[in-house]
Amino acid sequence: MSQEILQVEGLSKMYKLGDINTGSISHDINRWISKLRGKEDPYQKVAVTNDRTTKTSNSYVWSLKDINFSVNRGEVFGIVGKNGAGKSTLLKLLSKITKPTEGRINIDGRIGSLLEVGTGFHPDLSGRENIFLNGAILGMRKQEIRRRFDEIVEFSGIERYIDTPVKRYSSGMFVRLAFAVAAHLEPEILIIDEVLAVGDQEFQNKCISKMKDVSSQQGRTVFFVSHNMMAVRHLCTRALLLDKGQVSMIGPVGEVLEAYHHDEKDSAHGVRNNLPERTKGYFKSWRLEGQTPSNNHSCYSREDFDMVLQFRAQESIVKCDLNFKITGPDGTTVLFTKSSDGLGGLFMVHPGDYEFRIRMNLPVAKGKYEVEVGLFAGGWVDTWKSTTKLQVLDAADGYGGDSSAAILNVKTDFSLSSI
Repeated sequence: MSQEILQVEGLSKMYKLGDINTGSISHDINRWISKLRGKEDPYQKVAVTNDRTTKTSNSYVWSLKDINFSVNRGEVFGIVGKNGAGKSTLLKLLSKITKPTEGRINIDGRIGSLLEVGTGFHPDLSGRENIFLNGAILGMRKQEIRRRFDEIVEFSGIERYIDTPVKRYSSGMFVRLAFAVAAHLEPEILIIDEVLAVGDQEFQNKCISKMKDVSSQQGRTVFFVSHNMMAVRHLCTRALLLDKGQVSMIGPVGEVLEAYHHDEKDSAHGVRNNLPERTKGYFKSWRLEGQTPSNNHSCYSREDFDMVLQFRAQESIVKCDLNFKITGPDGTTVLFTKSSDGLGGLFMVHPGDYEFRIRMNLPVAKGKYEVEVGLFAGGWVDTWKSTTKLQVLDAADGYGGDSSAAILNVKTDFSLSSI
C-alpha cells in the first residue's frame, strides 16, 4: 500500500470577479477559439495574484496558483493563512466541489467534507433522515450507516432532537450532527474547515480528540483548516501556509505557525504604529541583563533576568503607563504587565533617553517569543513590536530535559513514602 494518499501537482484556480460564471459569451468564444488553435487561454495570461487589499482594473484573478504538495496516510495536515489566502478554494478543489483551472489532484480513497454549516443536509428532513442522506452522499451503504447510527447520535449529543427537521436546529447543533456523520462514516480522508468554531468549547475538544483517534488509531487522513492556532498546533503534525493563493511554506507545524504568526504581525502593523518624527516618544530597542546566555536576546527558562527597554521622549509626557507583553509562537499571550501596577501609579518623562527595567522570570517552554511594548498616556504614544525574538532556552541547571512539548516549564518537588 502506497504511503501517499493524496498528491497535488501544479494546482491553479482562476476566477472572474463580479460574475457568476467565468465571464461573458464573447470571453467563452475567445477561449473556444484559442483551444481550437491549441493556444493558451488568453485570460489566464492576464490574470493577477489574488490580493484582497489591492484594487486593480483586471477582473481575472488566481485564487490559487501552482500548488504542489503530498499527504501521507494517517497524517493530520493543517492548512493556515489569512482570510482570502485560498484555503477554502483549495478544500473545495480537494472535495471536487469545483474543478481546477490547471493541474491535477490524485486521491486514493473516499473524501468526507465538512466545509460549511449544513452542507449536504436537507432542511426539511429530520436529523435521522439526514444521517442516511449524508452517508449515501459519502458513498456508504445503508447497512454501514445503520451499524454506526447509534454512535453518531451519541457523539453529536442531540438525541432528543434526532427526529426534528434540521431547519429548526441551531448552528451549533448543525455542526454537532454534521461532524458526527463525517467522522463516523469512515471516509479515508476527512476535510474539516473552520466550522468547528461554531460549536462550544466542550464539543471542540471532543472533535479534536476524535480527529486524533481517526488518524492514529484508524489510519485515516485529516485536513484541518482553522484560525485557532492552539488547535492546529495540538492536532497537526505538518502544515501548509498559503499567502495570496500561493504556497509560502510547508513543513513541521511549529515552524509553519511561527512563520505565519510573524508574517501576520508584520504585515498587519509593521514594526511600530507611530513613526518617530510624528509622536511624542518612541521605543528604540530591548535587551536582557542578568543571568542570561551570551546572546542578550536569550534567557534560560525559570531564571531571573532584567528586560531593559530603551525609550526616547521627544517632549514632556504626563500620566504615562508602560504596557509590556510576551506572545508565544501560536499567538497566545504568556505574559502581560503594566508599570502602573509595579510602580503604584502613572509616571512622567521629560525630553531625553530612558531605560525601563523589568525584573522577571519566564517558566515557559523553550522557543521563540514575540516582544511587544506600548506607552499609554491618554492615548497610545507608541506601540512597538520587536522584529528580534526572545529566545527561551531550557533551564540552565538541565532540569526537565526538553520542554518544547510543554506550555510551562515549572520546577516541581516529589516525595515518596510507604503506606
